[in-house]
Amino acid sequence: MDSTVPSALQLPQRLAPNPRESPRRPEEEEPNLLSSLAAVQTLASVIRPCYGPHGRQKLLVTMKGETVCTGCAAAILRALELEHPAAWLLREAAQTQAENSGDGTAFVVLLTEALLEQAGHLLKAGLPRPQLREAYAMATAEVLTMLPSLAIQSLGPLEDPSWALHPVMNTHTLSATDYLTKLVAHACCATKELDGSFKPERVGVCMLHGGTLEDSCLLPGLAISGKLCGQMAAVLSGASVALFACPFGPASPNAPATARLSSPADLVQFSKGNNQLLGKLVGQLAAAEINVAVVWGDVDGETLALADKYGIMVIQARSRMEIVYLSEVLDTPLLPHLIPPRKPGKCQRVYRQEMGDGLAVVFEWECTGTPALTVVLRGATTQGLRSAEQAVYHGIDAYFQLCQDPRLVPGAGATEMALAKMLSDKGSRLEGPSGPAFLAFAQALKCLPKILAENAGLAVSDVMAEMSGVHQRGNLLMGVGAEGIINVAQEGVWDTLMAKAQGFRAVAEVVLQLVTVDEILVAKKSPTHPQIFNPDSKKAKKHPPPVEKKKSLE
Repeated sequence: MDSTVPSALQLPQRLAPNPRESPRRPEEEEPNLLSSLAAVQTLASVIRPCYGPHGRQKLLVTMKGETVCTGCAAAILRALELEHPAAWLLREAAQTQAENSGDGTAFVVLLTEALLEQAGHLLKAGLPRPQLREAYAMATAEVLTMLPSLAIQSLGPLEDPSWALHPVMNTHTLSATDYLTKLVAHACCATKELDGSFKPERVGVCMLHGGTLEDSCLLPGLAISGKLCGQMAAVLSGASVALFACPFGPASPNAPATARLSSPADLVQFSKGNNQLLGKLVGQLAAAEINVAVVWGDVDGETLALADKYGIMVIQARSRMEIVYLSEVLDTPLLPHLIPPRKPGKCQRVYRQEMGDGLAVVFEWECTGTPALTVVLRGATTQGLRSAEQAVYHGIDAYFQLCQDPRLVPGAGATEMALAKMLSDKGSRLEGPSGPAFLAFAQALKCLPKILAENAGLAVSDVMAEMSGVHQRGNLLMGVGAEGIINVAQEGVWDTLMAKAQGFRAVAEVVLQLVTVDEILVAKKSPTHPQIFNPDSKKAKKHPPPVEKKKSLE
């Protein structure tokens, strides 16, 4: 048994022995009592090197064959092909954490692994599963009760949020963090409602190739990296927008078809009929007062000429995500055919905005509830732009949380170390199984600053010993930095209280489910046998072939 786990060492003295338990044979002294632990450890080993601002990047090859350089735990989890049910459960909880708070994905995975490892030690020491589950639930409730007491910093309603957003964004981008933080802070403050609320969808993000991240800027309205087609370059008032997820041209240009033409006259008639059909389609758009068409697909030259004739601005979207977001903002459907929408999207004006070698198409509104600003990111590589995009989205999510709860807790592992000290102090005084469970929870919390020190390349044992001594003396603001322990208040390293609390709740839900699982049962896939259909054979109908008996579970 691991000698570094105090909770496991103290259990034999603090738990009453079970008289019904039969003595184990020598080869069964330490059975694997948590069948899900190995799968969780494997998943955590993938995420662990990416944790913290000094985490490493990974070259991720997606199922589509694309190679992405990323250190984002959420992106890595999405791309992994998992089979173990415990890994599926943990990934679902981590992705829910990312969707609700925008951050804390790696925190959920790593703390779940640490708690399950400690649970394994407790089970081997003789703690029954129901008591372990109850004790872990009590420890989680205690953590959530103590967590607000560590929030010693708060964002003011009229204060510049750059200092609060910087540590969140610094984890996800490798350069120009200060400049990007100021852009996001300005965009969030400018789009904040008069009542103090904030809607994240009012700040858009657009990526344009060319330049550097320092060339990024803010544009009014919603900007997309589209391509203008045709002669219409702007609609300066009363824009009526239709969105199409199909080619701007004939219905199915790539569909297999055979034209049966027997004479030159048939060829002329076929071409004339095709032009009439295109003219009818574009004419219907013009009759419905559509003057802007955004297309996710190819643009046909003849159809584009007809659109110029009717004064329709045609924009070819470069990203499906952008046109889907535009559909949500404009509240108009994404149509599979060139037909007028029942409810076209309305905005004040649409125009092009050239930015160096890039081109953005801007949609502007004057009404509330629509995107007011777009952060336009510039960069030379796709990987750099994606990292900056992740950082911007995390900054927007962090500001949204601060508008709901402005409190912040110390970052860089200081909060986890402080909670570990509090749990250890209380666990040493508790009787029964709750005491060792509190000590095990505290030991699991210490794993997070330990991982930060490992990823920063520090001497882990020295850093952890120094941090433990400082926290024992009552200084709860000491965390892990690039060169050793730091004062997080002086360095400005903070985490939002809301995201941290949500992370603890997500971890508790997964751990409390997995600690009671003693075996993973997977149903066997029945082999597929070819069926013989012989309508003339009455014997086959009356006497079907015998079916081999299959085990339902393995």
